[in-house]
Amino acid sequence: MTNAASCTVSNNPPIPCDPRLPKEAYWSINHCNLPAAILGGLTFQRHPAPLLIDGVAELHARLFRLLAALGEPEARARQFMDYMAVHFRLEALEEAGLTPGRSKAKLRGRADYLRMVRGWAFDPNSQEGAVLKGWVESRFGLLTRYHESLIDNEARYDAWLHFQEVRSHGLYNTNALEAQLDLLYSYCQYELQRSQPPASLHLKLYRGFNHFSDDQVLEKIDRRRMIVLLNNLSSFSINRERAEEFGDHLLQVQVPMTKVFFYNRVLPGMLKGEDEYVVIGGIYEVERLA
Repeated sequence: MTNAASCTVSNNPPIPCDPRLPKEAYWSINHCNLPAAILGGLTFQRHPAPLLIDGVAELHARLFRLLAALGEPEARARQFMDYMAVHFRLEALEEAGLTPGRSKAKLRGRADYLRMVRGWAFDPNSQEGAVLKGWVESRFGLLTRYHESLIDNEARYDAWLHFQEVRSHGLYNTNALEAQLDLLYSYCQYELQRSQPPASLHLKLYRGFNHFSDDQVLEKIDRRRMIVLLNNLSSFSINRERAEEFGDHLLQVQVPMTKVFFYNRVLPGMLKGEDEYVVIGGIYEVERLA
């Protein structure tokens, strides 16, 4: 890393500035208002900005007008889920083009946004996890670095090909599944903005881990702090004790709220593990607590 310039991260001493997102970690195009090289960088962690997926606010303006009139989070969650069911015909799949009487097609048609987040909670390396990581690639341009195994260079072409096969199988014959995920992300962002103090930009989250690969650690600042490249989608917890259950070591991270894809509390009663937050990746400064 070059040290010709430095930047201050939080209230800590200056560090070399600014570790760039490796070219093999992102696409040059995406479907949101900021390029991947920006939203995936360390500067974005320190100075977050809104991330807007193309067309979602315009297409679903009616939903957000309905939500604005509701004061209780539970009522907004019910309104959101009702809107999803109607807009995407989740309970009338034949109206969305599903051929009746075909059991395999029916099962695929039921692969909706709830099944994706439930599958992720069960296993991030599942088919549902591949769909979600692929969605992050499409919308934000950040490439998957790990799914079942490392996918980080041309030498691991077989791992990349397997990931693409699993992702494609998970998307095949579904009902606008990635558009459902677009709206889920936008709804979660809406709820975060309503539930947090007006000036809030970050959430303090925790992640248990066993080790980082060499290419994940971009800079060691001191004994406890380092700059790392996270996978394009990762699970965190807002509860420190809960995070400690998932690894020998513990990280604390200031995560931009705009990088929270989904959190279980946003749909009360629908999902277990209410402390889980699913976070869009890129470069982060992290602190090792244990």
